Amino acid sequence: MITSIHGTLEACRGDQVIVRVGGFSIRVFAPSSTLSRLTETGMEVSLYTHFHMREDGIALYGFYSAEDRNAFEQLIAVSGVGPKVALALLSVMDAPTLYKAIADENQQRLALAPGVGKRLAARLILELKGKLPSLAALGGATSLATGTTDKVQTEVLEALIGLGYSQAEAHAALAKIPQDQEMTLEQQITFALRSFARQ
Repeated sequence: MITSIHGTLEACRGDQVIVRVGGFSIRVFAPSSTLSRLTETGMEVSLYTHFHMREDGIALYGFYSAEDRNAFEQLIAVSGVGPKVALALLSVMDAPTLYKAIADENQQRLALAPGVGKRLAARLILELKGKLPSLAALGGATSLATGTTDKVQTEVLEALIGLGYSQAEAHAALAKIPQDQEMTLEQQITFALRSFARQ
């Protein structure tokens, strides 16, 4: 119904942004991976969107890439996975990483997302494996470094939780760490701690 939105960023609050389009201000829910790219009020914003309608209301969900939007739509089609859990998954990993975790049957990787336990991770693998886009077509998802990245991210989460931060706070900080830069475990933990200081 509404497949994309382009406008001016008015505000960024928690798990949502307010985008000004013409004479309207539209609320769009988004994963942390998308929110971290929307840094300045007044900036031009283009998001791929999913219009979600339920008995208790309607909502618009926005994503930085079409692949993340498509992954969201596949996730919410799985029994027991609502928009909140789908956003949590896409907050700690992008679409190619999600697809690789499912293809590799990596329950531990999937369970990094808040609200995803072993049982739900197993269901995601059972229902989505074999229905996913080609990893090669998405580019870079089959990197040999992925396993190392997963391990480091797990260690960052454990370190933050060990320092007294809640699981939700630790996941939010992890989502802000740039994944396109090579950073050691210590550098990632330092970056995450600085993100708390900037709040």
